[in-house]
Amino acid sequence: MSADLMPTSVSSDAPRERILATAERLFYLEGIRATGVDRLIAASGVTKVTFYRQFASKDELILAVLEQRHLRWMTWFSDALKRHGGQPDALVPALAEWLRSPTYRGCAFINSVGELEGVEAVRRLSHDHKLDMQQAIEALLPASRTRADTAAALAVAADGAMVRAQVDGRPEPALRALERIVRALTG
Repeated sequence: MSADLMPTSVSSDAPRERILATAERLFYLEGIRATGVDRLIAASGVTKVTFYRQFASKDELILAVLEQRHLRWMTWFSDALKRHGGQPDALVPALAEWLRSPTYRGCAFINSVGELEGVEAVRRLSHDHKLDMQQAIEALLPASRTRADTAAALAVAADGAMVRAQVDGRPEPALRALERIVRALTG
């Protein structure tokens, strides 16, 4: 199974939704800095006036896209962890769904922080996203004194697998390494 976390095409007449879906797709596939406002306007099928009525700036749009991406990703992640048994060993097959997707281009939050270094609001949203991911992982673990620390280590390992799969251009080595780490920490 492969998880395509790209927003579905929006056939809505609501300009805000069209702009958000278009921006999320283009930012993820092509980069935030590489995607200009004029391209977003053209691809969204809205006028410049309509665009700026919805979003006062590209920075405001970036934050809205990251908030939307967070909700979509966390819903998928929680569902995938449940689908794969809701135990610590569910982490690897859940992430495999995403890392094997043909549209996988790394973690949108890690990419955003790297691309927009120094933008505090982006760093804060990304940090909160990573904490929510860590909490979802922690919920898989049995109660213990080390539960929070183990979840933090697994979350860092998952982030590492995301980056490595992106750098390698294939997920299998990263998934094998993550599986080994999960076994070592939870075995």
